[in-house]
Amino acid sequence: MSDGLVEAAWHHRARYTVGKTMRDRWELAPAAARARGDEGNQRLHSRWVGFPERRKRPTVANVAVARELAGWCWSLAVMDD
Repeated sequence: MSDGLVEAAWHHRARYTVGKTMRDRWELAPAAARARGDEGNQRLHSRWVGFPERRKRPTVANVAVARELAGWCWSLAVMDD
């Protein structure tokens, strides 16, 4: 798995908030991509929340989130406008 995906997955561990930079970027994106982005970020964070409850080690949880992130990126790449 790409080191970049694993690194990005760690960022979904913290509480999900949409900051000014992200809102500004979303203004440039199509509405469907904005909605998918928000839903995906919420889902990846909720996955992180569930892993400690199931007593998964943080590194194992992170790789699982990275795998889901890879699938989510692929779904965005093939999404119709």
